[in-house]
Amino acid sequence: MNIWAIDKDVPLKLLLLELVHRYGEDTLALNNQEQHYQAIELGSRDEPGLSAYIYTFGQNAGCYGIDLKYPIFAHTITGENENLTLEQIIEILSVHLFS
Repeated sequence: MNIWAIDKDVPLKLLLLELVHRYGEDTLALNNQEQHYQAIELGSRDEPGLSAYIYTFGQNAGCYGIDLKYPIFAHTITGENENLTLEQIIEILSVHLFS
């Protein structure tokens, strides 16, 4: 996948590049149905019920928000993780999708 060809804003492309660098190109599934320019949804290839919705809209410049989705909807976390740095987002993703 050519990350630069995806119609998303630059901070999301930088996040995807960093994730590919750290975990490899085939470790995450990108939800291609997410149409918002400032948002992506990444899922685990090993655990289909886990995903993370990452967005830059409504955030400070250079910051991200993230909603964590679990197989049991009641455990889903939305709106609590906002204005996070790239490193904070990667740390959350490493726990949520890779552990």
